[in-house]
Amino acid sequence: MKKVLLAGAAMAAVVTAGSASAADGILVGHIADYTGATSSVGKPYGQGIADAMNYINSKGGIAGKKIIFETVDYAYEVPRAMAAYKKLTGSDKAVAIQGWGTGDTEALISNVAKDEIPYFSASYSGHLTDPQGKTSVKGAPYNFFYGPSYSDACRGLVQWAAADWKKKGGAGKPKYVHMGDNHPYPNAPKQACGAYAKELGFDVLNEIQYSLKPGDFKAQCLSLKESGANYAYLANTSGSTISLLKSCETVGVNVQFLANIWGTDEGSLKTAGDAAHGLVWVVGAATWADSVPGMALVKEISKVSDPSGAEARPVHYVRAVCSVFYMKEAMEAAAKAGGITGPNIKKAMEGMKDKVPAGLEGVCLPSTWTGDDHRGTTTVKVYQASTKGGAIGMKQLFTAEIPRRKEWLGW
Repeated sequence: MKKVLLAGAAMAAVVTAGSASAADGILVGHIADYTGATSSVGKPYGQGIADAMNYINSKGGIAGKKIIFETVDYAYEVPRAMAAYKKLTGSDKAVAIQGWGTGDTEALISNVAKDEIPYFSASYSGHLTDPQGKTSVKGAPYNFFYGPSYSDACRGLVQWAAADWKKKGGAGKPKYVHMGDNHPYPNAPKQACGAYAKELGFDVLNEIQYSLKPGDFKAQCLSLKESGANYAYLANTSGSTISLLKSCETVGVNVQFLANIWGTDEGSLKTAGDAAHGLVWVVGAATWADSVPGMALVKEISKVSDPSGAEARPVHYVRAVCSVFYMKEAMEAAAKAGGITGPNIKKAMEGMKDKVPAGLEGVCLPSTWTGDDHRGTTTVKVYQASTKGGAIGMKQLFTAEIPRRKEWLGW
C-alpha cells in the first residue's frame, strides 16, 4: 500500500500496488470526483469513503481480510469512469464499487448487473431504485445508495414548501421552478418532483438552466425574478449554488430557495454568507455538531486523514461513512453465507430492514432494501440555514415521510 496524490487533488488516498490481486484481500473500486465540476462536494465525500475503508482495515478488515482499493479521480467525465470500471472488472474483478455521479452510474447500470458487482453510488437518482425494471425502462438490480432519492428528497422539500405557503397565508397557487444544469444529475428529479408539486397545488413554471460550474448567473436570476416564482429548487452542487445565490442577491431576487442534498454544506454556507440566509435544503444524516452516539465513531474515522481531530467534516463526509458501513455489514453477512461475492453482498443488502450500521446509531437513517425496491429510505430531513452576521447555523425544520408509491419506483 502506498500514498499518492490523485490528479492534482489536494488529498492523499491509499491505493493498491500494481501487483495487488484478489488473493491479497477484498478488492473494492472507488470512483471519485476530486477535480471536476462536482469536486466541491466530491472531495469531502471521497475522503469519507477512503477514511472509512482504511479505518475498517485498521480494525482487522472484514472476516480477516483487508479491503484493497484504488481511488480513481475521474473528474466527472463519464468516459473516464467507464475506463476505470473496465479496469476494475479485469482479471481481478472488484466485488463491489463505491461510485459517484449520476451520468456515469446510470451508464453502468447494465454493466454492473451483468458483472454482478454491487455499485454503491453517491448518485441518489430515483432511476436506480427499481431493481426488477417493473416501472422504469431498465432494472438496476446491483445499484444501491444510502439516503433518500433525489426525487423523494425534492418531494420532501415541496411538502415543506406547501406547508410554508399555507403558514404564510399565501394567496392563490404558489409558483415552483426547477433550476439546474442540463445534465443527468440535476435532471434526475425534475419530472417526478414537478408532478408532485402540481399534485400539491403548485403552478410549475418552465425550468431555468444554470451551469454546474460556478459563474456569473445574473441573467438566470433576472429570469427567476421576472417569472414570479415563490419557490425555486436548486439542482446543482454547492459550488454553483454559491454563485447563483450571490448573483441573485445582487439583482434583488426575493424567492425561497430549496437546495438538493448536494446543494450546500457548512463550508458553502460560510462562503455564500448573507446570500444563503434562509436557504432550505436536505440533510441525509447526522451533522458533525450533533450529539448522537454514532458521531464518536465518525470522529475516530476522521482521524485517519486528520490525526489531530481538529477538522470539522461536512455533511457529505458523514453520508460517505454510512455508505461504506452498509457495504461493510453486507460483506460481513456475505462472508458467513458462503463468501464475499457480488451476489452474496446483494442478497445481504436486500435482507436489511430498518438497519443502522453498528456503531453509527443516530448518524445513519434506518434503511431497508428488498429485491423489489431499492429505495433504502424515504425519510427526508429538511433544514434551513441562518448566515446573517457571519454566524453559520443549521436548523432542522421538517421531516417528510414520503409514501412508497408503486408508480414512483424508479422515478
